[in-house]
Amino acid sequence: MEERYLGRSGLKVSAMGLGCMGMSEFYGKGDPEESIATIHRAIDLGITFFDTADMYGHGANEELLGRALKGKRDNVVIATKFGIVRDPSDPSKRGISGRPDYVKKACSASLARLGVETIDLYYQHRVDPEVPIEETVGAMAELVKEGKVRYIGLSEPGAQTLRRAHRIHPVAAVQSEYSLWSREVETEILPACRQLGVGFVPYSPLGRGFLTSRIRSLKDLPEGDYRVHTPRFSPENLEKNTHLLAIIDEIAKKNQVTPAQVALAWIYAQGPEIVPIPGAKSKVHLEENVQTLKHPISFADVVRLAEAFPPGVAAGERYPTEMMEAVGR
Repeated sequence: MEERYLGRSGLKVSAMGLGCMGMSEFYGKGDPEESIATIHRAIDLGITFFDTADMYGHGANEELLGRALKGKRDNVVIATKFGIVRDPSDPSKRGISGRPDYVKKACSASLARLGVETIDLYYQHRVDPEVPIEETVGAMAELVKEGKVRYIGLSEPGAQTLRRAHRIHPVAAVQSEYSLWSREVETEILPACRQLGVGFVPYSPLGRGFLTSRIRSLKDLPEGDYRVHTPRFSPENLEKNTHLLAIIDEIAKKNQVTPAQVALAWIYAQGPEIVPIPGAKSKVHLEENVQTLKHPISFADVVRLAEAFPPGVAAGERYPTEMMEAVGR
C-alpha cells in the first residue's frame, strides 16, 4: 500500500488507517475474534496505522488492539487518545481533562493496556477549556522526552488552539471528522494544518456509515447502536438526508464501485497530506475500503460530489449539543 507522511513530522503511515473504535463499542455488539482477524487482515493488506482511544469501551479497545498486535509491534504505528473522562458508574457521563498530571496518568494506563513501551502518536481527544493548551501540550512534550510517546496530535481542536499548541511542541497530526456531509474543517482547521505542516487524519470519512448507502432507516442499525441518539440519524433528519445519496449511488454505478468507495475516493482527492481512518468491524468491509485506493474517481465526479454536498447540507448536527460544544475549541 502507498505510504504517506503526516505533514512535515517525519511520521510515515499507510495511506489508509484503520479506526478500531467500533470493534468495542458504539456500533452494536462487537466480536473480539472477528475484530482481531480484521486487524490481522489489515496488516496483510499493507495497513500500518491503527487508531484507538482510552475511552473506547473504557479501555477495552486498547486492550483488544494490544492483543491483536502482539508480536507485530515493529511494523505498525499505534495512535491512541486521552482526555475524555468517563464515569465508570454511568457511561453516559463524560468530562474532559487536559491537566498535566492527568495526561501522564492516562499515558501510563494506555501503555499498560496496549502492552507497549511507546505510543507512536498520542492525541488529546478533546481540548479542555479549563486548562491552557500550553500546559497540556507541555506535559505531552515531556512524555516525548521520556520516550513514552513519539509524536503528539490533537483531535477536534480549533485553528488558533492548534497554532498555540504547535508553538510549544510540533504537532504531527490533527484528527477531526471529515466527509462529504461534514466539511466544516475546510474553513479554518485544514488550511491551518497545511500552513503549519501538520498531517490531517479524517475520522468517520464514511459519515458514520451513512455514505455507504446502506442506512436508509433506523431499522438498518444494530441493537444498541449509539447513532440512534445523534441528530443526523433521527428519523426526521435521516429521511431528509437520504436524498443526498442519489449522486453517490449514480457515480458508484457508473464506475462499477460501491458507494463507500466513492465517498472515500472523494476524501483522497482532497490532498496528499490526508490519511483517513475508516472504521471496520469485519474483513469484508475492510477489504472494500482498501480497494478504494485502486479506484480513484475522475475530477469531474469530485466536483459533482462537492457541489451536491456543500458545507452544511446535512440535516442535523453530527453530535448532540453537549458534544458539539467540545469540538473546535
